[in-house]
Amino acid sequence: MSISPSHPCGLNPDGTATQYKESKAAIQTSGLQSSPRSFLPEREDTLEYFIKFPKPSSKNEFVLAKDHDGEDSHVPIVMLLGWAGCQDRYLMKYSKIYEERGLITVRYTAPVESLFWKRSEMIPIGEKILKLIQDMNFDAHPLIFHIFSNGGAYLYQHINLAVIKHKSPLQVRGVIFDSAPGERRIMSLYRAITAIYGREKRCNCLAALVITITLSIMWFVEESISALKSLFVPSSPVRPSPFCDLKNEANRYPQLFLYSKGDIVIPYRDVEKFIRLRRDQGIQVSSVCFEDAEHVKIYTKYPKQYVQCVCNFIRNCMAIPPIKVAVNSEPSENVCRVNLKYD
Repeated sequence: MSISPSHPCGLNPDGTATQYKESKAAIQTSGLQSSPRSFLPEREDTLEYFIKFPKPSSKNEFVLAKDHDGEDSHVPIVMLLGWAGCQDRYLMKYSKIYEERGLITVRYTAPVESLFWKRSEMIPIGEKILKLIQDMNFDAHPLIFHIFSNGGAYLYQHINLAVIKHKSPLQVRGVIFDSAPGERRIMSLYRAITAIYGREKRCNCLAALVITITLSIMWFVEESISALKSLFVPSSPVRPSPFCDLKNEANRYPQLFLYSKGDIVIPYRDVEKFIRLRRDQGIQVSSVCFEDAEHVKIYTKYPKQYVQCVCNFIRNCMAIPPIKVAVNSEPSENVCRVNLKYD
């Protein structure tokens, strides 16, 4: 893939990163990777994201539908939003699914502190992700979001809010939800905290319980103050759960849900409830239920089925023209109902 020397993100023709404002980046091109670099060390609110461009010899397996305005020759991009506490080496395994098929990938995981302790930071993070997409000219490419757990869904929710706030629509073709979304519960929060901070520590259960109770009280106070404040002055409401917001989002593009009955962090009934709500709104929904995979470990347990599901979904998304986002649009009658189960 050739890259112009005047690339907006400061990429040289050899694919190395030279500059990007307010970010910590690792750019990977043609199989080469540079280490994460912080260009503004005095600021702490930097993003650490990873971009991988396909090799020049890579063949794009996904045929794009031509827009009526002209031919669409841009390579599709898959944005992978990791779960809370996800390390990039794990997210990289998923991105290789798409890189091997000639797609561009962007990987990013929101910090645990922003997801749990400083939720107000998610607003600027969502705006910075949108700015990254625009600065890289990725808003001219077809986009697929691949979201993991409630952490990825919460980040995706704030990217949507940034798109609405700045009136900067993206060419999103579809969204893949892996082990998400789920309703907010104390037990689910406890299990998530336990998974993030590790199960091997002796005092982990007690520490996870203390953190869970502390977060529950803190969130209750935060949301109560926000509700009281909104009675007197206009203010932005606290976004407590991606389940509540995303079930009514105005975007009409197709969605794929991969979930498991063996998931103890996000109960499968939550995902199925969300699926019903989206279908009732006329969204094209596909769902695949696995029987015994753990939370965000479906790919580990069923690699072939997982790859087949996501690739077929993206292939179908690329075969239809882009769906224009209309906030007040009526639900479509064209609903795709695909339900599979793997034992």
